[in-house]
Amino acid sequence: MTSLEISPELERRNRFIKYTIAMIVRVVCIVLAVSVPLGWLTFVFASGAIFLPYFAVIIANAQGGGSSKSGPKSAEAPTISISADAFKQAKSHDDGEQ
Repeated sequence: MTSLEISPELERRNRFIKYTIAMIVRVVCIVLAVSVPLGWLTFVFASGAIFLPYFAVIIANAQGGGSSKSGPKSAEAPTISISADAFKQAKSHDDGEQ
């Protein structure tokens, strides 16, 4: 069970939080670009406001935590192996009691 991925709801929530933070930073860049007098700092804030949505989507949709393991992770059901002799013994004990 520990090798399973995080739940889709938790993954969606994490992506939403990352994207929301990036959009808050973008709004701050827009406000600063408008309020700062024209200069090189204005262009830094404006470029942040323009290019941040693209990078926010890339960051929010990034998969995994950066560690790569071989093969995809999947859930495996436990298997129980019972020999045919176990059934023969159980059947012979049941017949004797009746």
